[in-house]
Amino acid sequence: MPSLYTEIEIEASREQVWQALIHKENWYWWNTFLFDCDPHQPFREGQTVLLALQRLEGEEETEFQTTILRLQPSFYLRWISTAPGFKSEHVFELQDIGVDRTKYIHRERLSGLLAGLFFTFIRQDEKRGLKRMARQLKSYVERGSQPLQRSDRNRKVW
Repeated sequence: MPSLYTEIEIEASREQVWQALIHKENWYWWNTFLFDCDPHQPFREGQTVLLALQRLEGEEETEFQTTILRLQPSFYLRWISTAPGFKSEHVFELQDIGVDRTKYIHRERLSGLLAGLFFTFIRQDEKRGLKRMARQLKSYVERGSQPLQRSDRNRKVW
């Protein structure tokens, strides 16, 4: 099963990191990998949410529907997206690693008949996107949730 993984240490409490991650309506201010297509649809277990991703900054966004499989506040978020012959599962995990220090972990696992073929084409760009999101989350939270400078103000705002 093809998979991607990234982690980063963030100088902030797990709760501060969680608040930035779970409030997808604020992603526009810091996240250039994942985008919220329906800001009024919060993350809740069993909920279907419309998102988009941009593997490389400036490229066309890919919209997808995801179902929230597990949400454990301040610790864990897991969703799954499916298409014929393909399934993508994202897992976000937060771990305490000291006083006001959090380890952010983002895993993506692909499965299905077309997963290997699809992974061949997206692997490097998708990995860059996961790492970019981790760095941007770190910067956003460590700056006290102040908006980052954005170069893509022309992208769609949902």
